[in-house]
Amino acid sequence: MAQPHHGYRGSKPRARAAPVPGDPLLFEDTSSGVPPMNNQNYYDSGYSMGGGQAVGGVNNLFADPMANAAMMYGSSIANQGKDIVNKEINRFMSINKLKHFFAVDTKYVMKKLMLLLFPYTHQDWEVRYHRDTPLPPRNDINAPDLYIPTMAFITYILLAGMALGIQKRFSPEVLGLCASTALVWVIIEVLLMLLSLYLLSVHTDLSTFDLVAYSGYKYVGMIFTVLSGLLFGSDGYYVALAWCSCALMFFTVRSLKMKILSSLSSDSMGAGASAKPRLRLYITVASAVFQPIIIFWLTAHLVR
Repeated sequence: MAQPHHGYRGSKPRARAAPVPGDPLLFEDTSSGVPPMNNQNYYDSGYSMGGGQAVGGVNNLFADPMANAAMMYGSSIANQGKDIVNKEINRFMSINKLKHFFAVDTKYVMKKLMLLLFPYTHQDWEVRYHRDTPLPPRNDINAPDLYIPTMAFITYILLAGMALGIQKRFSPEVLGLCASTALVWVIIEVLLMLLSLYLLSVHTDLSTFDLVAYSGYKYVGMIFTVLSGLLFGSDGYYVALAWCSCALMFFTVRSLKMKILSSLSSDSMGAGASAKPRLRLYITVASAVFQPIIIFWLTAHLVR
């Protein structure tokens, strides 16, 4: 008698493949009655087993008192070095004051350039103050700045290199000599001005940065003069030289007059009344006359 056919019920159950570590389970196996494995805990435990040594090493490093002491000592040395550097820099110049002279905008630069080339129609030359502090240049066109002198100096050096290249006379040595000569003349002019104010006991709020700014404005006229010489020859050069010289002298006298001669009334009441008004006027005029001489000296060799 044939045995009854039970189909697949009596067959041996198939073995299920173990999940490969790292592959996510698409469906949970609930056939065996065993609670599903928490995938998150599975991966967390694997990650902990793999990286526990590294995490423990970092924790041990920060927990080491010798390492903490070394880090604190290094941080202290770095802070002390930073304070020393800032102190040494502030001995020669104030960073905040230097930022004040570079506080400009496009509107101020355009107006200042027009004032340097056409100063005759300008009426009010007084520098404005707010709580005994001069306003930044972008809020007062009469305030001296260092942005225009710096950019004009760089432009003058580049223009000098172009002029020498057009005349087949360019060389790095000649360009370096031109740049160093222009810088040395500014330093000499500022030192002479400071010495004159000191010898005459003139008490004024003019700072070294102010004098550098007023001395550096000549580079604007030098650029205009060299460009005119390159475009129109020697005739254009001398016409531009005469115009820029007169404009710069007028600008310098009117600007320094508000700083040097305005302090005469306050000095005449005290013991420092020995400085004569005529000598103060001579300082102002001499500083103005000195400008066109330097312009001619630094630009004549660039135009032929």
